[in-house]
Amino acid sequence: MALSPLPPLPCLHAFEASARYLSFTKAGQELHLSTSAISRQISQLETFLGRRLFLREHNSLRLTPAGETYAVDVRRILELCTSATSSLMARVVKSRLTVSCTAGISTLWLAPRIGSFIDANPDVDLRIIVRDHFGVVSPAEYDIGIFLLRKPDMPDTHTIKLFDEKVFPVCSPTYLQGKRLTPAELLSRALLVLEDAERSWMSWHSWFERAGLERPSLSQTIIVNSYPVIVQLAAQGRGIALGWKGVIDLLLENGTLVQASDAEATLGSAYFLTWPSERGQSSAARRFQEWVLAKAGVI
Repeated sequence: MALSPLPPLPCLHAFEASARYLSFTKAGQELHLSTSAISRQISQLETFLGRRLFLREHNSLRLTPAGETYAVDVRRILELCTSATSSLMARVVKSRLTVSCTAGISTLWLAPRIGSFIDANPDVDLRIIVRDHFGVVSPAEYDIGIFLLRKPDMPDTHTIKLFDEKVFPVCSPTYLQGKRLTPAELLSRALLVLEDAERSWMSWHSWFERAGLERPSLSQTIIVNSYPVIVQLAAQGRGIALGWKGVIDLLLENGTLVQASDAEATLGSAYFLTWPSERGQSSAARRFQEWVLAKAGVI
């Protein structure tokens, strides 16, 4: 349904200001128009309405009875329009950001830090999906991710390296009473083993081999298929876990875990920020990328 009859909006602005000041000159100053321009707009409005709104007397201006009634209604309508416009402009348009990462990264690296990103980006609806292997992540299901990769040149994927893989044994501060063991001595302790058929993460067997022990026999093990659970068990003093530098830094800094051996190993992997190359990054994804790079100390 068409809005009719509807006078020109500039004429209503001119009328409202003139009625408020009872002066074409002051109305023009407020609206950055000349006095004659205001006078023409009032005349145009009066012609449209078919009645006079002002009595123009010598050096004075008065509203007619119709003008007084119309001025109240017009001001109310313009105030309502102003309020609706301000409300809409202040309303934040949410954008969706889906972040994919491993259980270890999501629990131990992302969760303790993500609050600062959320606070700084109230317009972003954040969704985190956990995938423990990058190979099972569909490009359609995420915008940006953090994964441990052997090779940075993944098909159809952009990557930025965050930090290199560095793996060492960790345990609770009370488990070894401050001692650090040699790789051989670790074999007599309870080891927390990550059950991972794809071996995208280093296993205890791989770690011992790189520490110089071929085909080690693990006598005491607790096997779990969730790395965050392994870390929790280590913090409870239930055994020794493998810790990834960068991922467990906060737990080392706050004393929840300590290094159980000076020996370290790597498969040559690194943690990367990843996103699908088939589509451009959204503003939210770019902001998340900058935030991650800053938190990882890359920038």
